[in-house]
Amino acid sequence: MSLPAWDDVQPLALDTAPVPAYGTASLADLLPTLVAHQGVDGFVPVIAELTPADRNCVFLIDGLGWEQLRAHPAEAPFLTSLLESSRGGTGQPVTAGFPATTATSLASVGTGLPPGVHGLPGYTVRDPATGGLMNQLRWNPWTDPHAWQPYPTVFQQAHDAGVHTAQVSSPTFEHTPLTKVALSGGSFRGRLSGEDRMDLAAQQLAAGDRSLVYTYYAEVDGKGHRFGVDSDAWRGQLMYVDRLVQRLAEQLPPRSALYVTADHGMLDIPFDDASRIDFDEDWELRAGVALLGGEGRARHVYAVPGAENDVLTVWREVLGEQFWVAGRDEAIAAGWFGPHIDQRVYERIGDVVAAAHDDVAIIASEREPKESALVGMHGSMTPVEQLVPLLEVRT
Repeated sequence: MSLPAWDDVQPLALDTAPVPAYGTASLADLLPTLVAHQGVDGFVPVIAELTPADRNCVFLIDGLGWEQLRAHPAEAPFLTSLLESSRGGTGQPVTAGFPATTATSLASVGTGLPPGVHGLPGYTVRDPATGGLMNQLRWNPWTDPHAWQPYPTVFQQAHDAGVHTAQVSSPTFEHTPLTKVALSGGSFRGRLSGEDRMDLAAQQLAAGDRSLVYTYYAEVDGKGHRFGVDSDAWRGQLMYVDRLVQRLAEQLPPRSALYVTADHGMLDIPFDDASRIDFDEDWELRAGVALLGGEGRARHVYAVPGAENDVLTVWREVLGEQFWVAGRDEAIAAGWFGPHIDQRVYERIGDVVAAAHDDVAIIASEREPKESALVGMHGSMTPVEQLVPLLEVRT
């Protein structure tokens, strides 16, 4: 069977990409809404369905998307019982933001800003100052965190306004640059076990008349990447985190609201050549490309100077039926990174941005051997990746 000629390919229209709900129901809108209800100046309640509480706790479960949760009621009976409470009792999810990846989403949560403003618009992006790729999750190579992301976090602003503010997470994260730029403000309380985190989060919530507490669990995402979201290991983590949420919910002090959310969903990508397109073995995709950034389902492509239009044309013609493929200005105009882009962020975004529509990924077996071997992946704007719960328990 012969492949269609390029002239016969009908690329996905960019206006069919489900752009995140920035400004109404995205992760970036959560903390501004909560602290506005707590009387912190400079914020307005953006997610209309949420109602005030004196004490707010956000529990972010890395990798637990809305669709994965709804598909596993037996493994997560307590979380499933809260589905109707999501987004203020509407029973609806919120969106992560683009790309749907941890560094971007945590920065959106902590700063209350969309990616185009906070400036962490992907897993790896080009640093305009050096011309090289910067991994924003691992912060490698190191760069000045507050030059990279200069805005104060919502936590810091709440702390300055007299709200008792704390982050309860693994001690590993206390001094990381990502924590400094996205989640700092108030006190950091490190605890290794999930049970200890839940107990301490409840104690911190009760420590102030107005409190803002954040806690986090990573291994749902970790097992999904390594074994897939339909594996026994992933299901076991979902069962465990379900018990953690119930443990925290049962300890909430009076006048509290607990919000359970996530940074992205995930899907498994089959291990075949049609599903895993290898950039390192595809001369067409490599032509004119200086740097390959992002991750398998949300690529930033940086062209050799002068080759930008040619790279966009080729990527759109080769991949356009499976990916939304946009030039930088097209992606910005479409609102993929939010309604506004800071000038310092503009050149961090790829000359070409490719977001997966189908169950496929652009791997790079030589440049990114570990990432290319992952079973579960995420990053794009499909519902399975974008939609995350905002489950609510109140006292």
